[in-house]
Amino acid sequence: MNFGIIAAGEGSRLVEEGVAYPKPLVPLGGRPMIGRLIDIFLKNGAERIAVIVNEEMKEVQEYLFNLKETLPVSLDIVVKSTPSSMHSFYEVAHLLDGHGRFIATTVDTIFHEKDFTRYVEAYSAAPAEDDGMMALTRYIDDEKPLYVEVDENDGLIKAFLDRPTPESVFVSGGIYGLNSSAVRVLDRCMDQGVSRMRNFQRELIAAGLKIKGYDMGKIIDVDHAGDIRKAEEFIK
Repeated sequence: MNFGIIAAGEGSRLVEEGVAYPKPLVPLGGRPMIGRLIDIFLKNGAERIAVIVNEEMKEVQEYLFNLKETLPVSLDIVVKSTPSSMHSFYEVAHLLDGHGRFIATTVDTIFHEKDFTRYVEAYSAAPAEDDGMMALTRYIDDEKPLYVEVDENDGLIKAFLDRPTPESVFVSGGIYGLNSSAVRVLDRCMDQGVSRMRNFQRELIAAGLKIKGYDMGKIIDVDHAGDIRKAEEFIK
């Protein structure tokens, strides 16, 4: 499996709240968030890893380029400031495109390792005709969650919604398992000026791609200083 990390955000809220570290280097369990993710990817059979970090985060760039020399797999690093998370996803997706299925996540998405391993195994075993598998959660920890409707019979995602409905028991977990067909949809979205990840995900469904949902249990985000303690307690 191939993996990607979106770490190009500025983390401005953490800075405003007095956190001394750039978001990707915030320590959880004694390991920087981005390093923890890379460790988890390696444990789950990573063949290659791609990361995007913005131009201003020099400490993160230094950390990654030093880490690159020690890893047993390819680590591709893009240093680029982008206008949105979808533009960052585009950069990572194109580094991984052509090498089979891949899983990409934002750097501040926190989960239990065992839950992630089960997700990777499920996606790896999914039929070839499946175009993707998104990690979902019932735990709402986002200021603007993306609600998801899933077909109870075949597990396919039917809709991504800004507001909940009786059928949307899940929200997006910020972990995207996709293939080359999805990257072609991403290319069209970029050409059309689409600039939000949630709208790209809607286009995947509109294009008729078979994207399954996977209940990965509790997933939380680190957006505020108080979330760091919550994340630490969660992963213990």
